[in-house]
Amino acid sequence: SRIIKSLEPYQRKLGTDTWYYSKRCFLALIEILAKHMIMLKDATYQEILNFLDAAEAHGAKIVTSLSPLEKDLNPAKNNVTYEARILKK
Repeated sequence: SRIIKSLEPYQRKLGTDTWYYSKRCFLALIEILAKHMIMLKDATYQEILNFLDAAEAHGAKIVTSLSPLEKDLNPAKNNVTYEARILKK
């Protein structure tokens, strides 16, 4: 919840770098949950899903890769909206 609250308001604070680091934290949480090392309350799952919905709504124009080596970037797949949808699955 600290990560989620630190990015509010999303339209101002959600950017390429902040999305990268928050996504890493969520992926680490997903890995720990997959290994059954911790259990979360249903309210926590709902809070995460609400955050991903907000990231999907505000992240359409925020690119996720700024590497100059990747020249053939697909703008439909290299944005926060697409990655938030993938994380929700």
